[in-house]
Amino acid sequence: MEQPMERPMEQPMEQPVGAHFATRAVHAGRDDFAALGVHAPPLDLSSTYPTPDLDAAARSFDSLVMGDAPQGSFVYQRLFNPTTDRFERGLALLEGAEDAAAFGSGMAALTATLLAAKSRGTHVVAVRPMYGTADHPLTSGLLGMTVTWTTQDAVGSVMQADTGLVIVETPANPTLALVDIADVVRQAGTVPVLVDSTFATPVLQRPLEQGAALVIHSATKFLGGHGDVLAGVVAGSHALVRDIKHVRAATGGLLHPMGSYLLHRGLPTLALRVERAQATAGILAEQLVGDARIARVHYPSLPGQDPRGLLGTQMDGPGSVLSFELARDDAATLRAFVEALRLITPAVSLGSTDTLIQPPALLTHRVVKEDDRRAAGIAGGLLRLSVGLEDARDVWRDLQHALQVVTAR
Repeated sequence: MEQPMERPMEQPMEQPVGAHFATRAVHAGRDDFAALGVHAPPLDLSSTYPTPDLDAAARSFDSLVMGDAPQGSFVYQRLFNPTTDRFERGLALLEGAEDAAAFGSGMAALTATLLAAKSRGTHVVAVRPMYGTADHPLTSGLLGMTVTWTTQDAVGSVMQADTGLVIVETPANPTLALVDIADVVRQAGTVPVLVDSTFATPVLQRPLEQGAALVIHSATKFLGGHGDVLAGVVAGSHALVRDIKHVRAATGGLLHPMGSYLLHRGLPTLALRVERAQATAGILAEQLVGDARIARVHYPSLPGQDPRGLLGTQMDGPGSVLSFELARDDAATLRAFVEALRLITPAVSLGSTDTLIQPPALLTHRVVKEDDRRAAGIAGGLLRLSVGLEDARDVWRDLQHALQVVTAR
């Protein structure tokens, strides 16, 4: 598969580290290393910080609580941590954002973003399909908000006077459906649009370039890349991220510095990991399409699956996640297929070095009502495959073995 085309991004003046993504990823968030006299990202585990000047510390405390930068002492880790700050600055640079806020999980990042949006309105417009667990804070009433689920073409028709946020995920979890971000932004008008770009990462898609106000990632996935960190991050303008950091300071959701260290350390290899896994995913998608035991394959670069022509414009590549439906989609066949796998790991999550598989209807999207799942194209027999860094031939051999097992049943 061809490597994705790169488009130079406008870069913030404070970090002139190069015009191309691979260079930015290596140097992002490292602008203070020379002054510190270090080469590797430093890890600051302090839970509290000295405050010898009490008046200055009080001013810094007030600044941090409101989501602003520290004014001297960092005071307390719930409010600020320099290791976390470096990762945030690095991710913001890669997204073309002014600022970013990192949290202990993707759901914590989403929850804080929703709470911050309440100052604009308590109604949310959301486009399906979307990560299944997002249904809970949106539909449960737990946050005192209401949601209208819609399609990308109907966003404008369901906007209300009290709509405070529009949310889309593209590529969508788990069908890989693509949403035209610029068109949704147009329909949303003055209401901020939040884009979940977890599947794409800033390697393949930068939603702020399409007019989105905020971009969110489950950093657990590709940004972490090794299955050993739980985190979320949201990036955007100083003003919007300031409100989100205000919520974070009040609720205590700041990402632990160890997680921030792992994420920052992983940024230099992000493009390499995404592009390698994407190349394998493209091979597997084409092989699955040609197998009579597979009813349907969902992958953006396959014929007919990018009707708006977003690959090469909004996105620089189709990514490394695909999903497929077995020709026999009964529960027993689904379980037999997963149990027959020997190399591929049956597990939720995605973006790791190893290939992962899971049935969304039974796990990540089980909180979504069945009618809503099916309306969003999430069939009961759908399997989501997050392709890792293994050789494509070995992953294909494992898929073939599982298909042979269920065919012989």
